[in-house]
Amino acid sequence: MTVSLAHYLTVAGILFAIAMVGIFMNRKNLIVLLMAIELILLAVNINFVAFSAYLGDLHGQVFVFFILTVAAAEAAIGLAILMLLFRNQSNINVDELNTLRG
Repeated sequence: MTVSLAHYLTVAGILFAIAMVGIFMNRKNLIVLLMAIELILLAVNINFVAFSAYLGDLHGQVFVFFILTVAAAEAAIGLAILMLLFRNQSNINVDELNTLRG
């Protein structure tokens, strides 16, 4: 049994659906929102790699490296902002974070 393109797309679709459920069901916790955004990016990366391998073209796989770089920077900046918010306001509830003052 070989793994076909449909298998990769199914896994990516399941990851994307889990991330969307995570965003819509839990809008209060900032950490869960960041993890859901990362899952969405991973689902997109799986699609890029699967189609790149299926078509025999390396452009999709090269593009994934750029997406992973941006995702790593986004995660680092997001966690830094999260730590500052928790240090200043003692909570990370999204509903209570209506002002961002420096």
